Amino acid sequence: MSGIRIKNLRKSFGSYTALHGIDLQVPNGTLLALLGPSGCGKSTTLQLLAGFETPTDGEIWADDVLLSSSRGVLPPEKRGISLVFQNYAVWPHKTVAENVAFGLAIRRLPKAELVERLDRALRTVRLEALRDRYPSELSGGQQQRVALARALAVEPRILLLDEPLSNLDAHLREEMRFEIRQVHDLLGITTVYVTHDQSEALVTADRIAVMKSGHLQQLGSPEDIFERPSNAFVATFIGANNELAGRSEGQGAIRVGDRVLTAPDRSGAARGAPVSLCVRPSQVRLSEAGQEAGQEAGAGGPCNVLPGVILRSAYLGEYRDVLVDIGNDQTLRAFVPPVRSYGPGMAVTAHCPVEACQILGPAA
Repeated sequence: MSGIRIKNLRKSFGSYTALHGIDLQVPNGTLLALLGPSGCGKSTTLQLLAGFETPTDGEIWADDVLLSSSRGVLPPEKRGISLVFQNYAVWPHKTVAENVAFGLAIRRLPKAELVERLDRALRTVRLEALRDRYPSELSGGQQQRVALARALAVEPRILLLDEPLSNLDAHLREEMRFEIRQVHDLLGITTVYVTHDQSEALVTADRIAVMKSGHLQQLGSPEDIFERPSNAFVATFIGANNELAGRSEGQGAIRVGDRVLTAPDRSGAARGAPVSLCVRPSQVRLSEAGQEAGQEAGAGGPCNVLPGVILRSAYLGEYRDVLVDIGNDQTLRAFVPPVRSYGPGMAVTAHCPVEACQILGPAA
């Protein structure tokens, strides 16, 4: 296994710049998720790591080996890197075992070693019983396991996963992300996992790098990214989030319309600069207008109190997803207990605990 160092990585395609000086460190044995919307640069970063593209500037290192720079690129086959594609890329005319053994066969390994590695890879992804089947006889999740086993069989120093679960249905995606995490825990291979799905990143990764428009927005543990986002973009991209736009009043205060709200200030913004108050819908409590905030409304600590009117309420089984118009062309979303019933047009008061709110600046 190898650690990865990415230094001032830039990539341009003509006049378009896909990456603007990315710096990343992936310690040996870490699973890093590159997370962001389409066009953020995560797939370009993966292509550069794999050796399929040449950087415009910057360097990529695996331990003390220079893999890529603007001066040259170590060929993909000499990097000790395996890549699992989004579309599986398994050969339909080969059995599971033949697919998995392909990379071993072209390395001309001794027969005994080839069989040993093949069996180990199949055991790792729980495909021993399906070794003689063809891809057409497998489910999508099983085909993805074949692709993963083929990548693992050659014992790479680094494993790259390019949105490997995006072609699976929701149930299989949930199942496979736990399996990928289990495989990583078992083998400890340094892994870079590209995804646009924040749930996949939170479940699978040791570290998450959130990207937007070719810039790195934040690098940290799943807990850091979710609980202490660096800016409003990260807060909104990682999980459901309310983002109320306003202006900094300084000293942990923000003016939203005609109201001044308070929260821990992580924006670093000067007084009068544009900032946002961010709060998760799960932290927002509602009470009917004119009623005291009961225990269900989150009383017991200082709260930002916002009167409003219900725009919609959707029953989702475990909770109701309620949207509240708080004026000034802004809305607030709340996840409330399903036993609480709120209809459109109802006047309510939203209670946002100060400690659950954050004042954040815009994306870098």
